[in-house]
Amino acid sequence: MQFSSHKVLDGLPMSWRIRLQPILPVFYALGLACLVIAFARPQRGLDDSRVHTEGIDMILLLDLSESMETQDFHKHGRRMSRLDASKEVIERFLKKRPNDRIGMVGFATLPYAVAPLTLDHGWLAQRMRGLHTGMLDGSRTAIGDGIASAVNRLRESEAKSKIIILLTDGASNHGTLSPENAASAAEALDIKIYTIGAGGARAGFFMQRQEVDETTLKKIAKTTRGEFYRARDLETLEAVYEEIDLLEKTEIEVERFTRFEERATNWIIVGIFLLGLEQLLSLSRMGRLP
Repeated sequence: MQFSSHKVLDGLPMSWRIRLQPILPVFYALGLACLVIAFARPQRGLDDSRVHTEGIDMILLLDLSESMETQDFHKHGRRMSRLDASKEVIERFLKKRPNDRIGMVGFATLPYAVAPLTLDHGWLAQRMRGLHTGMLDGSRTAIGDGIASAVNRLRESEAKSKIIILLTDGASNHGTLSPENAASAAEALDIKIYTIGAGGARAGFFMQRQEVDETTLKKIAKTTRGEFYRARDLETLEAVYEEIDLLEKTEIEVERFTRFEERATNWIIVGIFLLGLEQLLSLSRMGRLP
């Protein structure tokens, strides 16, 4: 059977339109990629600088036993609990140390990890505001286990200065680890512990109070080369944290970008140009070729 064949045409030279036809999907893909990059809002930091500042890694170890609800602190003539007073003072302390990585552990019968080491002190303060004595079994106080939990949070820290600030209003009467042994573990890891005995002001014969075990707290501080403080009222507690704020600090280097320049405009222009060029060429003879 006779039929026509196109083989005779295979030797003819290809026109430039046919040669350029495969570039149309390339233009389309590149245009879409440019728009995706633009939607991601690329930025360039301007005026970048290395700032030398000071900071340490610390864990705030807070007693959450039932005795912390004792209202023997006063503010503007209003009585407040030891726990509320402590949270108020600690929150102001956090604002003074923006460059420190700070975490928090609460303890009563068992320790409770409130927050890991973080520079987000706003989030840490929010977590702390939600603490209350009813969230743990507050009938007993395990200071040794609390210290062990705090030490574990600092174990992997590479900071030159690592400290724990322990605030309690009572004596250790529970736990698998004694405060003295926990302090020895902290000392072995070069972690300094500052101990604070809160409350215990004698304001009335029938007032409920929990006597602070000053002997043990002093021994913990001495073992780890820290200091012991006694805070019987709100003013003294504030003074204690102000003094701790003057602790030795480790110099660190922080890179900061003060301004940012948006770089999406150029990507948008290139993307629209490529997509427009692809559409324009598709409407020409190049786009209609088989």
